[in-house]
Formats: sequence, C-alpha cells, structure tokens
Amino acid sequence: MANIDISLKEMMAVDGALGAVVVDYSSGMALGTHGGSKDLDLQVAAAGNTEVVKAKLRTMESLQLKDAIEDILITLGSQYHIIRPVTGRSGKGLFLYLALDRGRSNLAMARHQLKAIEERLEI
Repeated sequence: MANIDISLKEMMAVDGALGAVVVDYSSGMALGTHGGSKDLDLQVAAAGNTEVVKAKLRTMESLQLKDAIEDILITLGSQYHIIRPVTGRSGKGLFLYLALDRGRSNLAMARHQLKAIEERLEI
C-alpha cells in the first residue's frame, strides 16, 4: 500500500514523465502534485481533466453503459496525457493524471505502470 506522496514519486519515475497529479474529481482539486513546469500547470490540468472525467461518466450514463473507465488517453503532438480513475474503495472519486513526453516514453509500459501504482494507492 502506498500513500499519495509515494504514488506521485512512482508516477514521476515512469520514463518520460513530465508531471503527476492525484485529483478529487468531485471538486477538481489536486490532492498532490509532482513535476510540472511553466508550460504544464498541474493545478490547471487537474481542474480541466476533472471536466473530461465528468463528461465521460455522463456520456456512459446516457448510453447506459454498465462498465467502468479503465483509463482515458489524450495524445498530443509531443505529449501523452493519461487519466486513470482510482478503483479502490478508499480512492472513490479520485483519478491519477500523468503527463508524458511522447518522445521519451513507452505508452504501453506507462499505462501498465500507472495501473500498478493505482492498485497500490491507499488514501
């Protein structure tokens, strides 16, 4: 079991990591951040990606899909952004957000590592 700080450090250890956040999507607030830059404001990313998660959940409800989001991937020209809802009972309403440099990362490995980090996270 890992706490938020440990999970953020593990996320930043993923090859190509630019920034990592644990977000409460009911409020859009970042519970913890690591990394980021003047070009990657993690507080803004947390709030903005909250809207992405909420929109997807509303769409799934409208479509009456009885499934759960595993992760949401946004690909940019130079970056990957991965959003992974926390599925554990103690993490309900949270998601992990990881921004990666596309040229220095392996997307499949990053998704695999983020899943393992999410499974160990204990709030």
